Amino acid sequence: MSASYQIQKKCREDLQRIWDRPDQVSVIHYSCESFYGRRASKSPRITSIAVRNLKTGQTKSFSIHKYGELKGIAISKLSQNFDKLETEMLKQFFKFVKEKREYKWVHWNMRNENYGFHAIEHRLRVLGGKPFVIPEDKKFDLSKILSGIYGDGYIDDPKLEKLMEKNEISKLNFKTGKEEATLFKKRSYVALHQSTLAKVDLISDLWQLAYMEKLKQKNGWRKVHGSSFSAFVDWLWAKPIFRFAMIILAILGILTYANSFLRFLLTQIL
Repeated sequence: MSASYQIQKKCREDLQRIWDRPDQVSVIHYSCESFYGRRASKSPRITSIAVRNLKTGQTKSFSIHKYGELKGIAISKLSQNFDKLETEMLKQFFKFVKEKREYKWVHWNMRNENYGFHAIEHRLRVLGGKPFVIPEDKKFDLSKILSGIYGDGYIDDPKLEKLMEKNEISKLNFKTGKEEATLFKKRSYVALHQSTLAKVDLISDLWQLAYMEKLKQKNGWRKVHGSSFSAFVDWLWAKPIFRFAMIILAILGILTYANSFLRFLLTQIL
């Protein structure tokens, strides 16, 4: 089997693993302070986190403005209490993560210390807290999985936005990274949080479309699977219906051979 087929096989297995127990899968996305126009020595502040259950669609959210509201702090004064509110938000988030320690976590490009699980953990440590670390084998990057299945160039950049357009998914409340940075500067925390919620819904929808093999993307069959005969055989063999048909044909072949052999024996004896 080709290397590309092996990569595809592994990625499709990851999709299957998730859908084996969708009730124990959390889809996560978060928003943060802009990476630009701030002190290089300071990590970007986390502003909101959304976590959606893949089966039920129920979403749990954590955001600075929500905790500010609970404490009676006006939106205009949130920036004066950022550290306290971010600390409370992150502590509650990691408490939730610990409660779901057996869950798998689906995300989009949350892979490094600039933007990812490590960045969220780092922010709580900076604020004096101790995060609950999710094991690496429970993290599934949908961006990486889709690239593995459909190949390079399967969609234009920015991929998340272009996939949304290609698959005709609602853009309600969705904001680009640049737009989110502007919202943070304008202290439009509610709109920023709504964008985070929209993106976690989008990631869930894309995962389901990929699992059902209904995701629309740019690459044709040959670019995804290769043009060689072995690539076609690999693709065909991956289909359960084909394997089932081969088993039936093999059984029929054995029965036909056995019947012919039995007839031969009877003619020799009689």
